[in-house]
Amino acid sequence: MVSIMFRSPPVARRRRWVASPRTDLALALLLGVALLQSASDGDGLKQPAWAVIGLLELSALPLALRRSRPLAVLAITLGAAIVGDLLFVGFQIPGPAIALYTVAAHCERKVAVAAGAATALALLVPALAGGGVAEPTFVVAVYAVFAAAWALGDNLRTRRAYLAELEARAERLQRDQEETARRAVAEEQARIARELHDVISHNVSVMVVQAAAGGDVFATRPDRAREALGSIEATGREALVELRRLLGVVRPAGEGAALEPQPGLARLPELIENVTAGGLRVELTVAGEPRGLPAGVDLSAYRIVQEALTNTLKHARAANAQVMISYEDASLELEILDDGSGAGVAGSGRGIIGMRERAVLLGGELRAGPRPSGGFGVRATMPLGGAAT
Repeated sequence: MVSIMFRSPPVARRRRWVASPRTDLALALLLGVALLQSASDGDGLKQPAWAVIGLLELSALPLALRRSRPLAVLAITLGAAIVGDLLFVGFQIPGPAIALYTVAAHCERKVAVAAGAATALALLVPALAGGGVAEPTFVVAVYAVFAAAWALGDNLRTRRAYLAELEARAERLQRDQEETARRAVAEEQARIARELHDVISHNVSVMVVQAAAGGDVFATRPDRAREALGSIEATGREALVELRRLLGVVRPAGEGAALEPQPGLARLPELIENVTAGGLRVELTVAGEPRGLPAGVDLSAYRIVQEALTNTLKHARAANAQVMISYEDASLELEILDDGSGAGVAGSGRGIIGMRERAVLLGGELRAGPRPSGGFGVRATMPLGGAAT
């Protein structure tokens, strides 16, 4: 048994730049060095120097841990900026703003909202205490920067969650499609098995034994030979009745109940006439000497041609099709070509599944796909020695 798995085209995953711990460390060091210029004024290094430099660096260096400890980093950098503003006049915006952005981008929404509200309240301390943030214009600017940082982080978090949901949905859809394909294979194999059962029922073995017995006495006991022939006829009729009964049980609901004799390549002209009436002009070419085929091969060959032409008629928007049957010494080769759009199979893919399973069940192979010169092609080869074991 051959397992066929269809995979939908993979979802295009965006290559998103993700900062590493090294990147965060580099950002923290770069910002820490840049803030050192705020440690001096026109009179030189502000005093006490250790406190000034310590507070400046506390508002920047913790950013190295901003992804692993976002809330703690926000509290440290914001606290250092506020204390520095109250004692040494100079509120350092970059560190706390980046920390708030990180909280909004990587924490849950309610945590990010609470952190944003706490930051807004904390900024009132230097504004009301008369520090550098006391100027109204500067107060508005500071709040605007922090609001923008929070909004950017929240937008990133929302977008990341949206993309994650899209990817999860695509994976679920792919799993569903694979499961649908597996079910289609199982259903098609069951249907093929029922059709082959029509051809190679176990009752045939009884008929073979009876025919052999009749042959042994054909010349010497004609009456016994006639009895054997009558028994063969009765067995055959009983087999047909039993097979109809069994197929009536296993046939899915809604499937037609009529059981006609299984078709073969001899009925191709009738099939081509029906397809032509549907608007698709079909040219039939036969190479080699037509001869009797094993029943399973004859049926499967007819069904493959039928399915290929039906797919062309329904999906390919073709005007012309070619059916080529080649009788080789040890195999039967089929080729069905059209001049359509190259879409030779329905969206569910069951047509190709059914044709391929038929060929493989008999020890052959089938290839199907768009042709380089345009249109769609189906090529099948089935050995005439019987089904694969």
